[in-house]
Amino acid sequence: MRFHIITIFPGIFDSYLKESIIGRAIKNKIISVNFYNPRDYVKGNKSNYKPVDGRPYGGGAGMVLQAEPILKSFSKIEGKIKNKKRKVVLFSAKGKFFNQKMAYKWAHKYEEIVFISGRYEGIDERVRQALKAEEISIGPYVLTDGDVAAMVVSSAVIRLMPGVIRLESLEEESHWNLLLKKEKDSKVGESGLEYPHYTRPEILKYKGKKYRVPKVLLSGHRAKIEEWRKGQNKK
Repeated sequence: MRFHIITIFPGIFDSYLKESIIGRAIKNKIISVNFYNPRDYVKGNKSNYKPVDGRPYGGGAGMVLQAEPILKSFSKIEGKIKNKKRKVVLFSAKGKFFNQKMAYKWAHKYEEIVFISGRYEGIDERVRQALKAEEISIGPYVLTDGDVAAMVVSSAVIRLMPGVIRLESLEEESHWNLLLKKEKDSKVGESGLEYPHYTRPEILKYKGKKYRVPKVLLSGHRAKIEEWRKGQNKK
């Protein structure tokens, strides 16, 4: 299996991937991990700084990662992925809660998994729309970034792959037994922690399609914006 991770801080993973079970899985060529930095697809300014974020439409605290650098990173991945057995995951506080059943399914169903790691206030919603990515959360709390979530999920998936851990070791685990009982997946948006974010440009063009920022976020009407955001939380 190949993992493709889109992140603006790929160095965070260096030590984690060299150690223990995951390190051995890479050494034994059971898996490979590739990184794609959105900054590599942005022109630097006079001081050679490469911005990949922007202020959110509709106002609010923090910055939002722009769609275009991430989509360009994904285009690089597409050139390497020929097999259709692939999964695109976007880590978000408003996503479906990740669980052991999902880890088992991904470990045995897919050959290519793409992780999109967010940071700051979040990722422009149009990335999810354009790539048809599944939003995943690792729990009812907010992290500083999606890199930690990528480590958690990759660890859960990798250890269930054939040849990584002995079957007898897995069968002794309580979560493995839950799998055998066919526990149901967590519900989407159960935590209700987040709403979609958008930043520049107002109209995103990708593969012949146009993805627009919702009009309410451009209105400047604070009450309507808050109402829209609350409505998104409940979906």
